[in-house]
Amino acid sequence: MVALLAALALTGPSSGCPPPPGGPPPRERALTRAQWLPGTIVTEYYPAPERWFRGRTVTAPGLPGRHRVDWLYSSAGLAMEGDGVGLDGRRYHFAGPYSIGWVNGGGQATKPCASGTWTGGRPSWLAFGWRNAAGGVTFPLAGGGWSSGSASSSISPPSSLGFAAGPSLPLRYWRSAATDRRLIPSGSRIFIPAYCDTPGHGWFLAQDTGGAILGRHVDVYRSPPATPAGARMLPDERIYVLPARATTPARLPSCPPTRAKRLVP
Repeated sequence: MVALLAALALTGPSSGCPPPPGGPPPRERALTRAQWLPGTIVTEYYPAPERWFRGRTVTAPGLPGRHRVDWLYSSAGLAMEGDGVGLDGRRYHFAGPYSIGWVNGGGQATKPCASGTWTGGRPSWLAFGWRNAAGGVTFPLAGGGWSSGSASSSISPPSSLGFAAGPSLPLRYWRSAATDRRLIPSGSRIFIPAYCDTPGHGWFLAQDTGGAILGRHVDVYRSPPATPAGARMLPDERIYVLPARATTPARLPSCPPTRAKRLVP
């Protein structure tokens, strides 16, 4: 299993998460019938292009040649997105272990919450690597020097850490999605009205999962945006789920005729 936030164990919401507004979320169980699911977080993930990154090139277990270190291990790179595109134009993916945690920019542990937030703020790096004098994350830059001050210490990665060639799963842009399988089983069809302008006309197939995909959180697999900031997050969507083994209703939701256009490549 390699997906968005691949290097996180599949656990429940972490302790330290802020209580959601309006009280605790409903107790979720695997869906068995077609239904609308309100209050869903929708995010996007994609193969991370190595060309976006600025770290020094290093060797990596399982990969040929040398690759930019922040593409390999940062929260915007392979370990977070699961898949990536190297400078050579080839696809690669993170191959585990999937129980490695994350740290924020200050070097403190941080874990995902069902609300889409993190216990210690946004993650920056896997829980190993270089630390500056203040204990914060730093890494060597391709042009020399360090991203956040010189390293004064380092933490070794696990011996089983590795990467592999090719994509992790046969996913399709704008048609595949990652879900919490404890709520939305693998193989379920998902309709997200906000994505009517995509090639699947709002319909996705639950084919992937990830450690930070908790409860009512769907992660849409998309083509890489122009910049890392190009992916969007929709915090409160009403989506329709047709579980894989459920009876298909006589009428399924669909996009208005004016919205069902192939506007996204």
